[in-house]
Amino acid sequence: MNDGGPEESGGTVGLPSRRRRPTPMSQWGPAARLSYWAFHANRRPSYMRFAYLQLGSDAAAEDAVDATFDALMSEWLRMLHMDRLDAYAWTVLKQRLADRQQRHSPWPRPRPMDISAFEAALKEAHADRYEVLTDTIRFYSAVSRLAERQRDAVVLRYGLQCSPGEAAAVMGVDEATVRTHLGQAHRRLARLLDTSPES
Repeated sequence: MNDGGPEESGGTVGLPSRRRRPTPMSQWGPAARLSYWAFHANRRPSYMRFAYLQLGSDAAAEDAVDATFDALMSEWLRMLHMDRLDAYAWTVLKQRLADRQQRHSPWPRPRPMDISAFEAALKEAHADRYEVLTDTIRFYSAVSRLAERQRDAVVLRYGLQCSPGEAAAVMGVDEATVRTHLGQAHRRLARLLDTSPES
């Protein structure tokens, strides 16, 4: 009884399937169990902090992150054969956050906890035009128009004080990709807020 195990490593990698019955952890090998709990210990703090910024409460963040790790546990044996395990896990987290926001928020917009991250990003890019942040309505409007990956990179980098390398590890992408997202976010915010970006 090892359905849903490592043999299902081929094909397109999608979100967790509800059709396959997962292999219980009690049937995993020691290495698989150790790797899962190591990943859990390593990623849960960052996931919790990111989820809190998105959802605005400890309870909601914990609910979303617990749901994420439940899904990852169900898929872990398959995930061990993925090239981008972290990227897959990040996708699952983002889906759980989106599900939670859709159930509890009547409109998709950045919550107040997000503002420190974007203030820091804009301040770094345009220290001489920091007063633009006083216009909160324009600011949130601009933030909501960032591409999702740009926004994720900015929240991790400035809201959670991750280094570009740490943000890259959490998102499951290369550090150069995170730096590209950050640069694009700075330029996009500058254009949307009518500031003059420095080179």
